[in-house]
Amino acid sequence: MDLDISKLRTETTTPYHLVETSDGVELFLRSWSQSSSEDSNVAVLILHGITAHSEPYAFFGEALSENGFPTYGLDLRGHGLSDGNRGDSPSKERFAKDLCETVSFLKGMHSKVILLGHSLGVLSANIILNNCIAGVEGAILLSGARSVNPGVQASPSSSDKLKIVFNSIISPSKPVIAYYREGMLGLDDPLFNFKYTLRFIRMHKLEEFAFPEQLNIPVFVGVGDQDELFSESAVKELFEEVPTENKEFHIFEGAKHAMFPEGSWVPLANWLKKHFS
Repeated sequence: MDLDISKLRTETTTPYHLVETSDGVELFLRSWSQSSSEDSNVAVLILHGITAHSEPYAFFGEALSENGFPTYGLDLRGHGLSDGNRGDSPSKERFAKDLCETVSFLKGMHSKVILLGHSLGVLSANIILNNCIAGVEGAILLSGARSVNPGVQASPSSSDKLKIVFNSIISPSKPVIAYYREGMLGLDDPLFNFKYTLRFIRMHKLEEFAFPEQLNIPVFVGVGDQDELFSESAVKELFEEVPTENKEFHIFEGAKHAMFPEGSWVPLANWLKKHFS
């Protein structure tokens, strides 16, 4: 389905900024800043999960802003209300530049940036920590691990794999991989992506990323006790890898992978206040 992104932007009721990248693409940066928080020198940047975009994270964005931390949500290139080929990124280098240029944009308004990455956003946060950590003062990593629970996603057949590779060689910018699992959200939301290019999937593997050798920032790692994709033990293993002594692990009771119950923002707000108020 073709989307008129420019028209859809004019219809959104949420305040937003447009980040123009160095290659001329406009990235949509949703804002939940409250009048009482917008002058804060600390901003939270939400990095969404695969298939999603920033709007579904309003339950965190609104609450954190109301607690004094202006919060923004980036739509990745080719996602949500950002420009770009749907479900695609030209390269790892371009993906990293998009993220770093967004951080730079936020630093023009706030001196400190706290990353809040969910699922795929954990990898996005990691890319920022490795490439443009200046001004990043903390990181919240939710619902991400190196290994996925067995049986969650069906593997394509051998013939489907051949078709994917063949079509990707002919047209690498064509989304050819259907992304689906039981219990997915956003099936009725046209801004969700359910098809991706092979090169996007290949460059976004949680099992392959590495943390910087050392982090001198506080880090919060969390997972829901009902997460369908990642087990508590797998996320705890990732937590143990985080190269800082200043870290905290939290289990959200009643939370699924992308569904957090009322009040789940409280531990995040308390952590932010502890370190940045």
